[in-house]
Amino acid sequence: MAIANPPLPDVLPVAIPGNSRASDDSPPIPIPQPIGFPPFPLPKPIRTGSWLVNYQPANSTTVAYDGTIRIENNSAGRTASGDLYQRPVFVLPGGPFPPRPPFPPIPPHVLLRPPPNPANGIPIQSRGNYRYYLRITRIDEFLTTRGTFDMGIQMYRYQATSKTDFSFTKDTSDYNVKMTWMTVPLGSGYPSPSDYAEGDVKSDTTGAVVGRLKMGWVSEFFRKCKVEIDTVSGSERPLDNGAGQNWQTVFKNVGLDLSVELSDTDVLEKSGDSWSDGELHQAMLEKREPVNLDEEWHYYILVVKELDDPAFGVMFDWSSTDSNNVAREGVGIGSHIMTPDTDNWGVEKNKRFGTAKAPYFRTAVHELGHAFGLLHNVVESDNSFMNRTLTIVSKGTPANPFPNNIKWNYADENLMQLRHWPDIYVRPGGVEFGLESNTNPPISPQDEVFEMPDLDLEVTPLLGEVPLGAPVRVNVKLTNKGKEPALVPSDIGFKSGYVSGTVTHSSRITRSFKPLVCYDKQPPLKNLGAGESISTSLTLLRGGQGALFPSSGIADIIVRVGWGLSGGAAATVVGSRSVLVTPPLDKSHAAAAHKLLTTPDVHLVLVLGGDHLDEGVDAIRKALQDKTLRPHYASVEARRRCQKFYDRAADVGSASSLIDADVVMSHIERAKLEKMGVDCGSVNKYGNRPHS
Repeated sequence: MAIANPPLPDVLPVAIPGNSRASDDSPPIPIPQPIGFPPFPLPKPIRTGSWLVNYQPANSTTVAYDGTIRIENNSAGRTASGDLYQRPVFVLPGGPFPPRPPFPPIPPHVLLRPPPNPANGIPIQSRGNYRYYLRITRIDEFLTTRGTFDMGIQMYRYQATSKTDFSFTKDTSDYNVKMTWMTVPLGSGYPSPSDYAEGDVKSDTTGAVVGRLKMGWVSEFFRKCKVEIDTVSGSERPLDNGAGQNWQTVFKNVGLDLSVELSDTDVLEKSGDSWSDGELHQAMLEKREPVNLDEEWHYYILVVKELDDPAFGVMFDWSSTDSNNVAREGVGIGSHIMTPDTDNWGVEKNKRFGTAKAPYFRTAVHELGHAFGLLHNVVESDNSFMNRTLTIVSKGTPANPFPNNIKWNYADENLMQLRHWPDIYVRPGGVEFGLESNTNPPISPQDEVFEMPDLDLEVTPLLGEVPLGAPVRVNVKLTNKGKEPALVPSDIGFKSGYVSGTVTHSSRITRSFKPLVCYDKQPPLKNLGAGESISTSLTLLRGGQGALFPSSGIADIIVRVGWGLSGGAAATVVGSRSVLVTPPLDKSHAAAAHKLLTTPDVHLVLVLGGDHLDEGVDAIRKALQDKTLRPHYASVEARRRCQKFYDRAADVGSASSLIDADVVMSHIERAKLEKMGVDCGSVNKYGNRPHS
């Protein structure tokens, strides 16, 4: 059966207190050396770190797999996982050409290319060749003789059509393999020739040999990557916390072999100090060192003075800004935003952010965590990297003030993910951000997500019927119908990070939607009094699986608002409503809708604007030429024209010319346009703020 996410490996019960990397930052404990008495040879422990593996299926000379198995030993026990990539082949042409009687034609001959060289350490292989996630279920070297050990394996086959459409399918059988220790020749490239083993892989179901596995230790780390840091002139590089923690110390605890490349310090500010997410992504494509993500896990940090959205940092290379369709490559940090002048910021209050070394460096590590695929940590008591800055600030006490209360490590759940998630979840250019977790909010198990019976989420479409190809605008109102105040998010818009949902069409296909940009700075929770409400408007067009409203018919919309509670649990409130998507009225409408529905960048233009998404801009221009769709996209194009982009100035005049009485827009869209200087006085009732 296909599943979205394979289960992470269990902690195996055999605890080895040596050569460990514990989540609590404790140093490794030397392995006690037992005393052996012949003829009873001592078992050989399996070393922590990455093991280069080669797997050759039985009865095949043209298919082989290479990858790593990651062995983590600590005081809790042992955890192990791995990944396999299909080895490339090359084809020798047949002959002769053309065939000459009486000699028959010789078919082409397929040969396997060489496996990765162990001398290069942890192998980096092509994303397109990713095939299997390995879940290690048993390692029993202490129950066998010194020369062998037993290992249990589950294999999950990966299949994907895009970074948002993928699945893992577990093999019908589990497998076991008795590995025999061997010593490879010194010239083999393995750094420790005696840490090498081979064995036949057998099906637990039939007992038949299905392949041959080879594994040799290549690194004390689990994964390796590079981080490139660029800055504009006048912005500091986030290199350390000023108290002994830097990139190398932080990620040594994680088990990542991370190198830092200090690159440009003069990235041109083409449109001023403040940068949009789209401008950050465009600058990455222009300024980043040439890189092949199939040969190197390369992440990019761009430090600018300010971000258009007043946040300390942003993982800008997500679906809304990912114009090159390569996921999770880059993050942005703002160096010139001022920290609040409040006492809970401690010694870092009222400082330019780039001079506040501890929170500045912590934000860079936090945003890089998003590039690794990690979501925000909703565990309230945890001050680790993936919690939000403002949450950690609020947890300061006189005895342990901010920034002293920062935990300079990832939470235990995040460490498990960084060490044992499938490669394709962590590496840049892998799956889309946020698709690694089936829970919302993330880290809490589903049985710790509680519905709030006194809270009501009302979802009201701006229009009950919308033409095919148009975005669907919905008003959302959260009301406390109880008798006591309730702690809820102070903002329930998309950028808050609290909102997600699904759309189910009449065909019964369900597609999800969620925020498209991930910011470190999240609106705080607040007490909502009895009878009080907060409201917002959402514009829905596309989600991770494509167009949310791809054809005519009834569409059921479910909106969820979720937030963290004390003790690591999470709250959720759900509201729903349906809309009718009407079919094309004429050929012009059909052609425009077709282009809109098949152009993913339309959604990116709707969210961010900008000029760099040519296909999206062209599709919206085509919609403006159609009388049916023009009212639904006029405000989208008007907002794009009002926004500067690189060296193009804002054009309020041409934006205003698009606005007339027939324009469909939410009250939030109207407020944004009016703030930009556009006169929206002629807009009809659709621009009104919903009653609250």
